[in-house]
Amino acid sequence: MKKHAPITRKEMVRLLNEDLAREFQAIIAYTVYSQTIKGAKYKGIADELKLHAGEELEHALQITKQIDYFNGTPVTTPKPVKLSDKPEDMLRFDLANEETTIRHYRDRIRQAEAMGEFALGEVLRKIIAQEQEHLTDLADALGIDNPAIKD
Repeated sequence: MKKHAPITRKEMVRLLNEDLAREFQAIIAYTVYSQTIKGAKYKGIADELKLHAGEELEHALQITKQIDYFNGTPVTTPKPVKLSDKPEDMLRFDLANEETTIRHYRDRIRQAEAMGEFALGEVLRKIIAQEQEHLTDLADALGIDNPAIKD
């Protein structure tokens, strides 16, 4: 695991705002994909994506609370959301986003702990557990193994 020198509170706010923008991206993507994914074999997957959207909203709320704790101002703009008519593309976009999110939260935990902000690390560990479930759900829907996430 990479070691981190402590970062400033201001830098943590900047990084958490990037994470928040990714959570907003996930909310939008899961919401749109769950309602536009087509095909009988995707009905159950669409229902799961709808659940993911709600969980991502809870993550966004938790990250926003942490930004406030650090006396920062939360962003309101999501990262860009990719669109496609192909269900497999949508699932692959989500899978890639989950990989990125997990990688960033792992880094954020190390940074929080280097700062002595252990409560933030605990919040992020709970979020990562759900993000890994999302990753597994998406990999299963695509019929592939869970990708190895490299830091």
